[in-house]
Amino acid sequence: MANPSSAQTWSQRFESALHPVIAQFNASIGFDIELIEYDLTGSQAHAQMLAHTGIISPEEGDQLVQGLEQIRQEYRSGQFQPGIEAEDVHFAVERRLTELLGDVGKKLHTARSRNDQVGTDTRLYLRDQIQQIRQQILDFQAVLLRQASQHVETLIPGYTHLQRAQPLSLAHHLLAYVEMMQRDWLRLGEIYHRVNISPLGCGALAGTTFPIDRHYSAQLLQFESVYANSLDGVSDRDFAIEFLCAASLIMVHLSRFSEEIILWASEEFGFVTLRDSCSTGSSIMPQKKNPDVPELVRGKVGRVFGHLQALLVMMKGLPLAYNKDLQEDKEAIFDGVKTVQACLAAITILMDEGLEFRTQRLNQAVAEDFSNATDVADYLAAKGVPFREAYNLVGKVVKTSLAAGKLLKDLTLEEWQALHPAFAADIYEAIAPRQVVAARNSFGGTGFDQVRQSLAKAQHRWQEAVDSKI
Repeated sequence: MANPSSAQTWSQRFESALHPVIAQFNASIGFDIELIEYDLTGSQAHAQMLAHTGIISPEEGDQLVQGLEQIRQEYRSGQFQPGIEAEDVHFAVERRLTELLGDVGKKLHTARSRNDQVGTDTRLYLRDQIQQIRQQILDFQAVLLRQASQHVETLIPGYTHLQRAQPLSLAHHLLAYVEMMQRDWLRLGEIYHRVNISPLGCGALAGTTFPIDRHYSAQLLQFESVYANSLDGVSDRDFAIEFLCAASLIMVHLSRFSEEIILWASEEFGFVTLRDSCSTGSSIMPQKKNPDVPELVRGKVGRVFGHLQALLVMMKGLPLAYNKDLQEDKEAIFDGVKTVQACLAAITILMDEGLEFRTQRLNQAVAEDFSNATDVADYLAAKGVPFREAYNLVGKVVKTSLAAGKLLKDLTLEEWQALHPAFAADIYEAIAPRQVVAARNSFGGTGFDQVRQSLAKAQHRWQEAVDSKI
């Protein structure tokens, strides 16, 4: 291992090496090694641009590109494993390249700073991760859509304030999460375009005196455009904050879904059964089957929220242009990405093969409450009774029924007509749970016809997304 004093990345202005503790504190190689493949790719494009503009010879450009590719293969095979003496991934690569190519390797950093280099690497990394997460969202939606297609006419209690409200089609409930995840997919697509802007060539903060071609290197790296202002290019982290905002919303949606699974799997609800492949037991209570997957997803939300908060706090007081504080963005981005990807993978498996809806229990649940009370009021309103009068009347009916230990379906026709002469024998059909759901056929409602239309539209939209390119 090289002595840190001989491996420093800065000029001979310094007479001594960093204190070992400060060197450790200052180094980022322990986590920014995650960027090595992107650093190599970005450096290859930079070398090609230097040759293209005549800043270095074509032969030197070829040597640099080939040397960087050798480092890539060394890294993949485990031969290249830089340590703390390298400080960061950028210097580790440059130092190895110089070992391979001698003075030619030292030319790679011409017309480039680590400031625009790290910005380029981070954008290349995040661009790939966004594509992967968007694909995972589509995978999760596919499972939700498949489950929804099987449960259009399965009923489930709907809740507000966690109190029984109105019965729903289970498919309608699942499609609500499809819509949430669609917004997440679209949001990431919008952010992708703001990530996909090249800072390469901005230099440390002011550009460079060399006749570089920033658009050429951007084209090689498939960036859509370049930063128009060099100061902004090296100091912008809006794209990272936006990503963590989107990641936080994904986690919110996964957490809400997880919370419902946890409730549904409880003995009190009993709406789903967890399969052994996606649940665990207790170390002391042999009867337990714990919903670890949704609980872990729910628990991991705070990590992503914390990373977003950390970046916002880090950025709020930074003057232009680059400041060492920006080193702190890497671990937040990396962990945010990995957490979202892990949670999407786990919840997709859980929904696909880890649980089973207990349809008999669900049908029983919607028949044992007063969630059809609104339909009694609607019944009267349809017969000319002012809705607010009907609403108050039904409230009294529910109160007296509760006192008598009856449900609305248990009232005799005589009891109904004693409450209001507008009631007729068709009241029983009107308040049957299946009819209660079917009747809500307004656009976007839970009526079976509407749900089938919504499902078909969502499936078509999903297929278009699968076929599309970012």
